[in-house]
Amino acid sequence: MVKTRSAAPEVQAFTISSLPPSPAQRRLALGVVLALMAAFVVAAGPLSTVPLARIDAFVPMYVAAMFVSDGITAVLLFAQFAILRSHALLAIASGYLFTALIVIPYGLTFPGAFAPEGLLGAGLQSPPWLYFLWHVGFPLSVTAYALLKNADPSKQRWKGTLTTASLLSAAVVVAAVCAATLLVTAGHALLPRLLRDTVSSAGPLYQSSAARIVLVNAVVALMVLWIRRGSVLDLWLMVVLCDYVIEISLFMIPVVVNRYSFGWYAGRFFGLISGTLVLFVLLYEITTLYARLVNAILSQRREREARLMTGDAVSASIAHEVNQPLSAMIANADAGLNWLTRAVPDLEEAKAAFTHIAADGHRAGAVIAGTRAMFKKDVRARTTLDVNEIIRGVLAVVHDELERHRVSVRVELTDSLPWVNGDRVQLQQVLLNLTTNAIESMATADGARALGVTSEIHTSGGVLVSVKDTGTGVAPEDVDRIFAPLFTTKGHGMGMGLSISRSIIEAHDGRLWSAPNAPRGSVFHFVLPADTAMAAGRQAARHAGAGR
Repeated sequence: MVKTRSAAPEVQAFTISSLPPSPAQRRLALGVVLALMAAFVVAAGPLSTVPLARIDAFVPMYVAAMFVSDGITAVLLFAQFAILRSHALLAIASGYLFTALIVIPYGLTFPGAFAPEGLLGAGLQSPPWLYFLWHVGFPLSVTAYALLKNADPSKQRWKGTLTTASLLSAAVVVAAVCAATLLVTAGHALLPRLLRDTVSSAGPLYQSSAARIVLVNAVVALMVLWIRRGSVLDLWLMVVLCDYVIEISLFMIPVVVNRYSFGWYAGRFFGLISGTLVLFVLLYEITTLYARLVNAILSQRREREARLMTGDAVSASIAHEVNQPLSAMIANADAGLNWLTRAVPDLEEAKAAFTHIAADGHRAGAVIAGTRAMFKKDVRARTTLDVNEIIRGVLAVVHDELERHRVSVRVELTDSLPWVNGDRVQLQQVLLNLTTNAIESMATADGARALGVTSEIHTSGGVLVSVKDTGTGVAPEDVDRIFAPLFTTKGHGMGMGLSISRSIIEAHDGRLWSAPNAPRGSVFHFVLPADTAMAAGRQAARHAGAGR
C-alpha cells in the first residue's frame, strides 16, 4: 500500500493534470480562443437571423456526439484519478459524466427530435431547463476542481478504494441527472416559462434571469481556475469555459434565438467545441506519453543489451589477449622441461626458458590491466614512445610463430620517426594482434608467405605503421564488419582483436583501417599523432646547438 501511494508524485510529472503547459500550448490555446471570438462575431452578425432548413435529425446527432465525447473524456479523467487519487480529478471527471448523461433527456425531450412534442411526456419548457441545468452543472464542477486541486497534498488524495470512489461519484451523478429529468418533465408546469413556442423565442431565455445565472456561473468558474491555474488540463478547461461564455452570450442576443437559424446552429457548434476540446487534448497527451513510454522501454532495452555486450566484450577481450602470452608461457615451459630432462641438463637454456615464462606472465598481467582500463575508461599513464622499438619487440615475440609457419619477414623502418605519446602495453597489443592475424591468415593460404611491417612519417606529421600479409585477405562483404565487436571469420576466433585494436588506436587519437594488398592478402594501417611536446623539445635543442 505504501508503494502505491508513494508512486503518485513520480507519475504526476507525466499527467495532464500536473504537467505545466508549454509556451506552444499557451499560444495554441490563445489562438483557439481568438478563433472562437471571431466565430462569435460572425454568428452574432447579420447572418445570425438567416433561416436555414429544419433538420430534425440534427439534434439527435448533436446529442449523440456530445454523449460520446463527454463520456470518453469522463472515462479518461476517471483513469487519471485512478493514478493520482486526486479529489480534484474526481470532481472534474464527475462533471464531464454529468454533461454526458444530461444530454440524453435533453435530446429525448426536444420537440421534433424523436417525437413532435418530445418524449418522456415532457412539455415545451423541458429542453431549455435541461439546457440550463447542463450549463450550470459543468462550471460548478470546474469550480470544485479548481478549489480542490491545490489543497494540502496529504489531504487531497483519496484514501479509500478506487472502485468505491468511482462508483459513488457515478451514482451521485446519475441520481442528479434522474432528479433533474424528473423535475423538468413531471413538474414542468411548476417551472417558469422560458420559451413561447417550438420555433420562436419571444420573451425567452435571454429575457429571464436564467441566462444571466449561467453566464455569471461560467465567468466565476473561469476566474477561479485562472487564479489557481498551473497545468495543461487547467489551460484547456479555461478555453472550454471561454467557449461556454461565448455560447451563452450568443443566446442572450434577441435576434439570434430563433431555432433553426444560422445563429442557432452556430450555438450548437460552440457546444460541440466545448465537448471535444479536452477530449482531443487528453488523447494527444496520452499518445505522447505512450510514445515516451515506448522510447523509454526501448532505451532501457538497448542499455541492458549494451551492458550485456560490454560484459561479453570484456570477458572475450581478456581471453583473447591473455591467450597469446599463455601460449608463449606453455611453449617456454615445455622447452624448459626438455632442457632439464636431458641426460645432461642444460641449465642455461632452462633458465632462459623460465625467464621468458616470467616475462610472459608479467605481460599477461599488463594485458589484463590494460584491457580492464580500456573498458572502464581509466586514465592510464602514458609515456613518450619510439614506435620502431615497439615493432622490433613485437617481432621478437612472434619470432617462433613466424618460423613455425615458414613466414618470411620484410621490415622497413624509417629512421628519425617522430615520437608518440601512448601506453606501451596497449600499442604492443595492437601490433601483436595485427601480426598474429596476418600469420594465421597466411597459415591456411597457398603460395609464398610474406609478412611486411613498415613505419614512416605520415602526411599529417604523425607515424604511419603498416602490416601487410599474403594471406586469404578480407572478403568484400566483411570489410565493414571486421572491426565490429564479436565478429570473426575464424572458426576459433572470438571477434575481439580488431575491435580492441581500433579502440586502442582511437583512444590514442589515431586511426586504424584496412585495405587489400596486391596481389593478394590484406594490409592494415594505423596512424598515431606525434608527441608535439617532444618534437618542440627536440627543435629547441637543435636551435640551441646551432647557436653554440
